Amino acid sequence: MTGLRLRIGVFAGVVLLAFAGVVVYLRQVTPNGADATPAAAVPVRADVAPVVAGPHVVFRNSAPGDGYGRVAVVPLDAPGGPRAVTPASCDRVYATRGSAVCLVALRGLATTYQVRILGPQWTAVSERPVPGLPSRARMSADGALTSTTTFVYGDSYASPGQFSTRTLVGPTGGGDPVDIEQFELRVEGRTVTAADKNVWGVTFADEDRFYATAASGGRTWLVEGSLSGRRLTAVRADVECPSLSPDGTRIAFKKHGDLPAGRWRLTVLDLASGRETPLAEARSVDDQAEWLDDDTVLYGLPRNTDGSASNDVWAVPADGTGEPRVLIPDAWSPAVVR
Repeated sequence: MTGLRLRIGVFAGVVLLAFAGVVVYLRQVTPNGADATPAAAVPVRADVAPVVAGPHVVFRNSAPGDGYGRVAVVPLDAPGGPRAVTPASCDRVYATRGSAVCLVALRGLATTYQVRILGPQWTAVSERPVPGLPSRARMSADGALTSTTTFVYGDSYASPGQFSTRTLVGPTGGGDPVDIEQFELRVEGRTVTAADKNVWGVTFADEDRFYATAASGGRTWLVEGSLSGRRLTAVRADVECPSLSPDGTRIAFKKHGDLPAGRWRLTVLDLASGRETPLAEARSVDDQAEWLDDDTVLYGLPRNTDGSASNDVWAVPADGTGEPRVLIPDAWSPAVVR
């Protein structure tokens, strides 16, 4: 029964993440218990350049109006203040200084999906198709590497209507990405070759090493990956959507534990000691967290106010103390550019 419960939990998590991509596409989100009530009108500024010249936060604007779905920026020292809205529209965004990765749905008779690399003017300098619903995007600290995770149909092991992940990692400046699901996966000294293997949620450590989530047989693991070695090595069980801290010592992640299927607790893992710290956010967080700094974790939560669809970016201390607070209202998919 325990194995069955784990398989149900992992499958439910994948499906819920997939539905989250659909939700973004349709601009419909369901309530998640967030009780904050941000201001009715979000202040906007016209000058993008001064904001991006200093430390700032890049995010997907979910405030109602003409700027809905577009990439916006706020100064790091005033994240709740007026935002500057760029010309780029993304379903998921991540950025470093001077470039950004944008996952976008191209709506039509048959909806297709693209990954776009945006330059300093927030216009696409390259683009390529990706297979499936946008879910996760990350860049290495120097902007040289980009990772995208999407949900796809039709893998041979999947039942009809079931989603699986596809995670691609490659050079931002051009060149073919690699599907890291094809890397060797080692768990407790054995190689996992099962057809149900999935990998998602990359966070980069350097130009070769990264962390991600791998899943198979109803279990999930934090894995450390090597691009040059084309391998994934399990580090710890029950870790999803890892995010490496700026100092490289801790990972924020979603932990399922003994929660009901499709529910997670935001947690921080100390890599040296192996100690886990549950954070003060008690609501279920279905997002890949971001670090505001070495002391604070950011994440998105959906909200439904008066029937309108939106999300907020929340912040919570990384040491398990304090309480959650809204950092940026009407926002999603944050990336901190220092």
